[in-house]
Amino acid sequence: MKVLVTAASRHGATTEVAASIGAALQATGLEVHVMPPSEVRGLDGFDVAIIGSAVYVGRWLEPARELVQREKVALCRIPVWLFSSGPVGDPPKPVEDSVDAAPLTDLVGAREHRTFAGHVDRKRLGFAEKAIMAAVRAPEGDFRPWPEIEAWAREIGAALTESGRTT
Repeated sequence: MKVLVTAASRHGATTEVAASIGAALQATGLEVHVMPPSEVRGLDGFDVAIIGSAVYVGRWLEPARELVQREKVALCRIPVWLFSSGPVGDPPKPVEDSVDAAPLTDLVGAREHRTFAGHVDRKRLGFAEKAIMAAVRAPEGDFRPWPEIEAWAREIGAALTESGRTT
């Protein structure tokens, strides 16, 4: 079973989440291809898609939104999982899903959308991003829940390998 894992990331933290998901899926015996949305040239040959995005000001990044819109017909034909990365702090804030999560989940009939806390390194942020972080008093740090991310990927892997054995 060939799995696409793709995520839009502005500063690399969400790319690292996608890589972790890919590694956990590969450990279950699946053929996994991890790449940014801009490199996805279609879904021919993929049996599954896991698509994610960093969330900025409550929205997914354009490359991920565009990929889902462009490939919506193909995505409706295969199992799809979506994830967002972005809330920061302990507990992570904001607690709401991105405004894109539910519409994109519905658009492609995704099996699930999961939100994971993100990572903020102020040294890597631009002026506008720093201003937004200051305005909302967002803390700096790495809040990504690696065990939770890997467990979610293993759940997906188990579901896929089980369905592969029963079909």
